[in-house]
Amino acid sequence: MKHNPPRNRAELAAAKRLVVKIGSSSLACDNGVFDPDCLGGLVDAVAAHVGQNREVVLVSSGAQAAGLEPMGLSRRPKSLAQAQAAASVGQGLLMAHYTAAFAAHGLQVGQVLLTAQDVVRRSHYRNALRVLGELLHRDIVPIVNENDAVATDEIRFGDNDRLAALVAHLVRADGLVLLTDVDGLYDAPPSKPGARRLAEVSSFDELESVEVTGRGSDVGTGGMLTKVQAAAMATSSGIPVLLAAADQVGPALDGAEVGTFFQVTGKRVPARRMWLGYAAKMRGRLVIDDGAALAITKGKKSLLAVGVKQVEGEFGTGEPVEITGLDGKVLARGLAGYSAEEFKRIIGWDMSRIEAELGADRAVPAVHRDELVVQAHARRPDQP
Repeated sequence: MKHNPPRNRAELAAAKRLVVKIGSSSLACDNGVFDPDCLGGLVDAVAAHVGQNREVVLVSSGAQAAGLEPMGLSRRPKSLAQAQAAASVGQGLLMAHYTAAFAAHGLQVGQVLLTAQDVVRRSHYRNALRVLGELLHRDIVPIVNENDAVATDEIRFGDNDRLAALVAHLVRADGLVLLTDVDGLYDAPPSKPGARRLAEVSSFDELESVEVTGRGSDVGTGGMLTKVQAAAMATSSGIPVLLAAADQVGPALDGAEVGTFFQVTGKRVPARRMWLGYAAKMRGRLVIDDGAALAITKGKKSLLAVGVKQVEGEFGTGEPVEITGLDGKVLARGLAGYSAEEFKRIIGWDMSRIEAELGADRAVPAVHRDELVVQAHARRPDQP
């Protein structure tokens, strides 16, 4: 049976399964310290939405914010070790508050901590899907967060906006609701005179002239840019998105005309390609000639070493790399068929020369088509 995604706020509110993401800044006081009252208001609205054949997966930031005061810290730590320690302390406190708040509505919660590898490696992916599916089947509200206590810069999502989009894809959600401290996407920074909230976005072409900033709050890791990127991720995979203020969560879940509604722009894609196209951290860059650019973007072919003109960065075989044209325009992302050192040797070689000098087992594409994602909006705000 063909799935028709929600086309507007009312249909989103009536959808069977939603993923709702709440940011750290919406769970913290002005001084950046976790505020249980803010969490309570969110839970009240989500709990009211659960039931009557409706499910919610909650993606929640806030672990680090909850751990600041117990750790004796006055602000979000900059070092990875301190951030992980704060998250380790705060995650238990955060879940304790969620458990108590949902229990007041007769609902149980289950904690699910994910790393980027959990949506890339097939065994991890399937296990995460089974766990989330079982929780939802038993009417338990899954509360998802990135596993900050063990994730490193190399394997982390980087922010929970992207994580929420990937989780929505993972659980085949009907829609994604991103809650923040701004009441929607504006055509300019909201502080600017005359800035106008965009009620609906049907195509990311509409955002060509929109000024989207990347800076987030002192508590959170993402700004409006990451939310637009998350919206691009979800909508390109057939999942509509509503971006709204956290203090409007009740009306947002009820279908009120609040926030910015992003219509779907594409169909579902494999999770690995979604991660590679939007969430993976690039380890290097391949600059290619015009012929190779045409082959991968229009011809849907693998990238061959003969078309590579320059190699940047240090990366190993199988690591994510960015692919750009001679003009610097980002064309695609993919998993490297060779290490950076190997690439520097074989630049410009055709497959027959690679086979003759390196052996038949190393005569592989620079980036195989199956591990390459063309960037449809290379210079637009939805481009990571």
